Amino acid sequence: MKPNDTSSTALSGPAPLTVSDQAIAQLVGQVYEAAAPTERSRLIAHLLKPLGVLSLVAVANGIFAKIRFRGGWPDLRVQAEDLHNVQSSDVIALVTRVQQVSVQVVDSLADLLTASPVMTRSAAAALLVTLLLQRARSYRSRDPGFEA
Repeated sequence: MKPNDTSSTALSGPAPLTVSDQAIAQLVGQVYEAAAPTERSRLIAHLLKPLGVLSLVAVANGIFAKIRFRGGWPDLRVQAEDLHNVQSSDVIALVTRVQQVSVQVVDSLADLLTASPVMTRSAAAALLVTLLLQRARSYRSRDPGFEA
C-alpha cells in the first residue's frame, strides 16, 4: 500500500466506518443461512412487511410473493415449510429490495436479532447488529427526524 493511499483499506486513524447496503444484505443472508427454521420465519416475515405484491414478484423469481399469498394478509405468518426453497441468495436479493423501500425496516432487524438468545450466539448476527446500530446512529446524526 502506498503512503498516500486514500482507499478504504488504508489505515489513517479513527475514520467512521461506512457500511454499504450490499454488505448488510450479505450479512443478513449469512444470518439466515445459520438460523433455525423459526428464526428464519421471523426474519422473512419482518423483511416482507414493507413490500407490496409487485415488489415481491420481482424479487427472487417471485418466491416471496408465493410465501406472502400463502401466509395471509395483512397478518403474515411465514411457516417453516414455506422456506424450504429459500436460499441465502434469495434473502440477499430481498434485503437489497427492502433497503430501497425502507432502510428503517432493515435497521430494526437489530431488535429482532437481539431478542433471540439463539441468534445472539451467531458471529454474523453480532456483526450485523453492530453495523445496523452504527448505521442507524449515523442516520440520526444527519437527520434528527430519522427513526430506526
